[in-house]
Amino acid sequence: MSTTAKNISDIEDIRLDETGKDFLSLESQSTNQVVPAGIDAEIAEFFATLAPDASKDAEPIVIDDATNKRLRWMIHKRVLVVMVVTYFCQTLDKGTLTFASIMGIQADTHLVGQQYAWLTTCVYIAILFWEFPANRLIQRLPIGKYLSFNIAAWGAVLACTAACKSFTGLVIVRTLLGIFECVCQPAFVFLSTMWYTREEQTLVIGAFYSMNGFQQCVGGLIAYGIAHIEHARLKNWQILFTLLGCITFLWGIFVAWWLPDSPVRAKCFSPEDRILMAERVRKNETGIQNREFKIYQAMEAFRDPVVWSVTLISFTNGLPTGGLGAFANIIITAFGYTELQTYLLDIAQGVVIMAALFSGAYLSKRYGQKLILAFIYTLPNVVGTIVFLSVPTSSKTKVGLLIAFYCTQVFGAVAVLNLAVHEW
Repeated sequence: MSTTAKNISDIEDIRLDETGKDFLSLESQSTNQVVPAGIDAEIAEFFATLAPDASKDAEPIVIDDATNKRLRWMIHKRVLVVMVVTYFCQTLDKGTLTFASIMGIQADTHLVGQQYAWLTTCVYIAILFWEFPANRLIQRLPIGKYLSFNIAAWGAVLACTAACKSFTGLVIVRTLLGIFECVCQPAFVFLSTMWYTREEQTLVIGAFYSMNGFQQCVGGLIAYGIAHIEHARLKNWQILFTLLGCITFLWGIFVAWWLPDSPVRAKCFSPEDRILMAERVRKNETGIQNREFKIYQAMEAFRDPVVWSVTLISFTNGLPTGGLGAFANIIITAFGYTELQTYLLDIAQGVVIMAALFSGAYLSKRYGQKLILAFIYTLPNVVGTIVFLSVPTSSKTKVGLLIAFYCTQVFGAVAVLNLAVHEW
C-alpha cells in the first residue's frame, strides 16, 4: 500500500495550529462535539465523517509527486477550465462595446458628446459600489452556484443590450453588467487559494488573466465576420451583443453543474481524493472556507502596508483600462486604418497582451521577484505614452503609433503580478 493511501485514514490527526488560521488542522473529534473556535463547522464535519476512527498519534499525510500531479490535473479540469473560460467570456463581453463602437452603435442609439465615455464609466461605478457586498456573498454562499448565477445574469443583460435604443437604456444594462461581472476576479482569487498551493497560484492567475489577450484575438475575428453581414434585420452590433450574450448565458448554466463549491462538497471526486486535495493546500495556511467575518483580521489588513501597496498598484494600474479598453478601436481607426483592418489588428493586440501576461507569470515563478518585474513591465507603457504625446498622426506615422499603442497594453502583466502578491 502506498504512503498516500496508508495515511488517508489518519487525516483526523491534523491539529489546529497556534494561530488558528489553518482550519484544516483539527484534532480527532466526533460530529457531536463542539467545533473549536475558528474552524468552519462544515470542514469539521467533513473530516470527522470520513475518518471517524483515526488515531491521534498517526503520521501526517505525505503526498508523492505522482499523486500530486494527478490531483492537480483533476482540479484543472473542474476548476481552472471554468476560471479560464469564464474570464474569457467576461473580458469578451465587457469588450463588446469596443467592437460595437465602430459598427454604428453611437449613431443608432443617438449618443452625443461624452455619453459614449459614460457607458464605460458607469460599469466601474457599479463595480465600485457592489464589490464589497459581492465579496461578502462569495464568503457566505456556495461559490460555484453564486458564480454561475452571475455569469448567466450578465449574459442575459448583454443580450438585452441589443434592444437598447437610447443612452438611458444603455446606461441601465451597462450598470447591471458591472454588478454581475465584478464577482469574477475575487471569486477566482478565492478559488485559487482554495484549490491550489502558493507555488501554483501565480501561473493559475496568469492563465485566466491571459484571456484579456485571447478575447482580443477571438473578438476581432468574430467582429470581422459579423461586419460582413449585410441586409440583416438586426444591426451588426445588435447581432454581436445577442450572440455573445446567449453563449455566456448557456455557459453560466453549465458552470452550475460542473464547478464544485469546494473540496468538501466536490461529489465528483472520491472521498479519498477530496481529503488529499484538502491536504495539499494545508501548507498555504489560508484554509478552504470560513463563512465568519472576523473584524480583527479586517483591522489587521488595514494596518498592513502590503495591502495598501497592492491597493495603490491596482488603482494606478487600472487607470488606463477605461480609456485604452473602451476607445481602443476608435484610437486605431484614428491612425488611418479601416474598420475591417482594425478588427484584424485587434488580433495582434491580443497576442501582445497574452505574451506579456504569460511571460510575467513565468518569470515571477522562476525568479520570485514580483515587484521588480512589475516595475519592468511598466516601462513599455511609459514609452508608448511618450510616443503618443510627441508624434503627430499621419499616414507616415500610423505604423509607429500602432506599435506604441501595443506597448501600452503590457500593463496587464502588472495586474497579474499584483494579484499574485497575496501568496506572501
